[in-house]
Amino acid sequence: MKSRIGIFGGTFNPVHMGHLILAQDALEAFDLGKVLFVPCDIPPHKNALQLAPAAHRAAMLEKAIEDNPDFEICDIEIRRGGTNYSIDTVRHLQKLYPRHDLFFIIGSDSLMELHQWKDIDELLRLCRFVTFVRPGFDPTKVAGKALKLKTGLSRDLIKNVVAVHQIDISASDIRHRAAEGMSIRYLVPTFVEIYIAEHNLYKT
Repeated sequence: MKSRIGIFGGTFNPVHMGHLILAQDALEAFDLGKVLFVPCDIPPHKNALQLAPAAHRAAMLEKAIEDNPDFEICDIEIRRGGTNYSIDTVRHLQKLYPRHDLFFIIGSDSLMELHQWKDIDELLRLCRFVTFVRPGFDPTKVAGKALKLKTGLSRDLIKNVVAVHQIDISASDIRHRAAEGMSIRYLVPTFVEIYIAEHNLYKT
């Protein structure tokens, strides 16, 4: 059996406890050898107005995962710069890890948007997508047609929807609280809380 690697992409703007818990759940639920956190430079499907510089987001992420030997940061998209697409990243990671099965980790909020991703049919064939349920999402009410993908691909996606710890923490709420001078303690690792304050991030 091939070793398994999880791919967890995102803006991590900033990384928070929900990200870390989701990654740990993925590690255990799918018997992954490690989880690669892949911060993007400029997201293709999100508003980048409140996006902290990539160097800051990577620094917070690297510190947040440094005590977990099963977590690793992969800065390929930041080094490329600009807008990156998951298909290009997965193709690159396949070359780096030819003897591994790749598991692409997403939250259920991304599931309904997958049909908009670049070369999504190929991407779904190159790696196994695993979706973790976020609060308020009912996987039993998701019909294959609603995903707007080919029938077989939709069936596999729905089969790999997993309900584990549902942590209702959002990066947008953390940014709002930071902008308003409110506490973000317990929402992010202590280092991230200090880093945001020291670098005056997310102030309007």
